[in-house]
This record gives sequence, C-alpha cells and structure tokens, in this order.
Amino acid sequence: MQHTHHAGLESLWVSAPLILVALVYMLGWLRIRKINPETLEDWRVGSFLLGLFLIWLAMASPIAALDHELLTIHMVQHLLLMTLAPPLIWLGAPMKPLLHGLPQGFGNAMSHFFRSPPIQRLSRAIAHPAVCWLAAAATLVGWHVPCLFALGMRSGLWHTIEQVSFLTSGLLFWWPVIKPGQGASNGSEWPILLYLFLATLPCDILSGFLVFCDRVVYPVFISSPHPLGFSALEDQQRAGALMWTCVTLVYLIAGTVFAARLLSPESSHQYRAVKSDSILSTVPQTIEQSMEVV
Repeated sequence: MQHTHHAGLESLWVSAPLILVALVYMLGWLRIRKINPETLEDWRVGSFLLGLFLIWLAMASPIAALDHELLTIHMVQHLLLMTLAPPLIWLGAPMKPLLHGLPQGFGNAMSHFFRSPPIQRLSRAIAHPAVCWLAAAATLVGWHVPCLFALGMRSGLWHTIEQVSFLTSGLLFWWPVIKPGQGASNGSEWPILLYLFLATLPCDILSGFLVFCDRVVYPVFISSPHPLGFSALEDQQRAGALMWTCVTLVYLIAGTVFAARLLSPESSHQYRAVKSDSILSTVPQTIEQSMEVV
C-alpha cells in the first residue's frame, strides 16, 4: 500500500511537468512555423512527443508500479529512460521550440543565459564525448551494484534520484551522437562509431552477468509476488537478456545510420567544401604576413 501511494504521487508530479513541456514545445513550434515553415520538420515534433511519452511510460504509467515486483520491469524502465527516450528527445531539436514557447521576456533571458561565455564553456566541457560516455557507464554500473540497487528500492526519494540520473546520463550520452541543432556531420566525426561500440561493453558485461549468474543478485525480488509466474532467477535472466538485446540493437541501428550518413555523397561533398573553405580562409592571412615581411 505504501508503494502504491508513492507511485500515485510520483505519477502526478511526473505527468504534470511532461504535459507542460509538451505544451511549451508545441507552442514554440507553432510560432516558428508561422515565421518559417521549413525551419523545423514535422517529424521532429512526433519524435519529441514520443520521447516524452516514453519517459511517462517509465516513471508514471501503471507499468512503472510493477518495478518493485519484477526486475524485468525495472530493466524496462532503465532502457526507456536511458536508451530510447533521450535520442528521440534530441531528434526533436527541442532547444529552439522550447525557447520560443516561453513568454517572450523569459525566453530572451534564457537565451542570453545559455549564450553567456561561462555557460558556453561549461556546456562544452560537459558535452565532451569522454565525459558523456563515463557518465552513462558510471550511472549504469553504479545503480546495479546490489547495495545501491537496494537503496533505490527501499527509498522513494532515492528511487526518484535513480530514475532522474538514468534520464540525465542518457541525454548526455546521446548528445555527441545526435548533436541537435548543429547541422550535418562531417568526416571528422568517425570516432563516434567507436564511441557507440565502446558504450556496448558495460551493458554487455552487466547483462551477461545477470543472464549467466546462478543466484539471485537482488534479494528484494525473491519475496516479490512474481505476477507473471516465473521465479526470481528466471526474472533476472530475462532482465539481463532484455538489456543485452535492446542496447545492442539500438546502438547498432544508430551506428549504421551514422555510418551511412558519413558515407553519403552529400556528406563527403560537404566535408570537402568545409575543408576547402578552411584552406581558403588562410590565404588572406598568408598574403598579409608576406606583405609584412616585405
């Protein structure tokens, strides 16, 4: 009963902000469409709203109430928050619509705040691929350590912190891959493929351990009702297999799309054009330096 009551409150405080964010995004999108209909594609709206729906599904839906009874449901939550919702959010290019959806004065203040040099430097440091990768790996492994896992199961506050950390680290992880609002990729971004490959390693190790371990790692599920009828060990094996399959498939799809985009003729032409522009931009400086010598 205590967990059910907490789940009801959690559903309320999660649903309300998500609805508000969706309304602000839609308002901003409509305002942008009035100015320039081609600025933001329609499919990005669907991607962003789907990402918000997956967050709600993981944290506030009736399915979320079963996370204390089945490790498989608990794993579904983690996958939704860290692997599926974040790329959909970033594909929605949320920055501009959200700023345009806010009241004008507040939106301008937020825009100036994000463009300030200290915030720009902090953003570049946080968005470095190494930082994003380490944050995601540490969050994934850390919260699956039995003592921290048990803490999140016993405490409503820590359970919320756990879910928020999965979502935050997921958003960080997918930022270097999608780079919303920063245009097309170029040939210098091939290391992202290695980034995606290395990201599968912590998941593979953890999921392999859960699948092949011959004992229940998280004793809290031993005494749970098991509504689907299988044992705690079988539940653990299913949870590990689900993580293994889902993460590998999502990262494989992302890597394939990224490689195809980099290998496309348009990307190659754009990369050569950028490289040519950078070379041409050095010509005036070279001439100026030569004149100074003369």
